[in-house]
Amino acid sequence: MGQPVVSWGASPDERADAARNRRHLLATAREMLAEQGPDKLTMDGLAERACLGKGTVFRRFGTRAGIFAALLDDDERAFQQEVLAGPPPLGPGAQPLDRLIAYGRARIGFLITHCEIARAALAPIRAGSQTPMSQMHIRMLLGQMDLGNVNRDMLAVQLTAALDGPLLLYLSASDLIDAAPDIAERIAQSWQDLVQRVCRR
Repeated sequence: MGQPVVSWGASPDERADAARNRRHLLATAREMLAEQGPDKLTMDGLAERACLGKGTVFRRFGTRAGIFAALLDDDERAFQQEVLAGPPPLGPGAQPLDRLIAYGRARIGFLITHCEIARAALAPIRAGSQTPMSQMHIRMLLGQMDLGNVNRDMLAVQLTAALDGPLLLYLSASDLIDAAPDIAERIAQSWQDLVQRVCRR
């Protein structure tokens, strides 16, 4: 917490050809992941499949892990947009508690869906700049509730840990495959139970 998150997306002064290459490389990487899985995605393989020079791929991502970090960053942006401007209850317009429950459920689904990519990126999935998006969003929703005399800042930290901690990164592949989608629903239901109890007065 409190560490800046590297963004592999577009920079404000990105040239048109560089932006085009970035979009093409990410789309190609997604195709390769869908066809072959993360273990087969390499820098050389991506360059060959995308019909671009190896230097272009290395300049864009730096390392193999950088490819996965860029994919996560791209999907995080889409997820954030749903939270900030999507339909309720995940987006604006619902009661704070309903939004908090919906956010946790959506975040858990996102984490499970991106578990292999996150492992390959060798980093927990996080969003935001200085503070993870989860913590800022949860703190904002807690501020809209009548919780009495509680430390909302620390409560937001604790609830964030329940979502963006390393637990889901270390679930085994069999946990995610054999028990899916049951495991996702069980974790999501546990989040809902936790939030309803914490926010009950």
